[in-house]
Amino acid sequence: MAEMIELAKTGRARCRSCRQSIAKGTLRFGEEQPSAFAEGMQWVWHHLTCAAKKKPVQVRSTLAAFGGEVAERAELETLLAEADRTATVFPHAERASTGRSKCLQCKEPIEKGTLRVATEREVEFGGMGRPGAGYLHPKCAGEYLEEEDLPAALRKNSRGLSDADVAELEQQLAG
Repeated sequence: MAEMIELAKTGRARCRSCRQSIAKGTLRFGEEQPSAFAEGMQWVWHHLTCAAKKKPVQVRSTLAAFGGEVAERAELETLLAEADRTATVFPHAERASTGRSKCLQCKEPIEKGTLRVATEREVEFGGMGRPGAGYLHPKCAGEYLEEEDLPAALRKNSRGLSDADVAELEQQLAG
């Protein structure tokens, strides 16, 4: 999918994040996606600041390629930094908040409070595929993800795990 930053040509577009109008002449972030109404692709738009909160990785790379001037760059950099601290990065490990998830590999339930590995997958929603989280038992994660250094990636991407949790996770990954 393509992404771009441009000046809004009219004031008719609405931000897909906050649902407010994007004023003519302001910078907006666009992403191309399959059309829900016809064959082909369509552009969806976000206020630049809204996109920085929701899609920091895409905005940062598109902003680097953008040749124009960005008036609110300092605010944008602050939003991107904050989003980096709170953004979900896959794969990561966490404690299961409920007992409703099932392992993508073995199809067994993942018990509430146990460690699980979250990975990104396509979820069918309203006839369209959207990215969403899928979960794995740590012992199943290595086979399913085929990640070169899965323990290192999980240590880097997992926030909020104690040293004891990390040790338990590494033990479960090995066994």
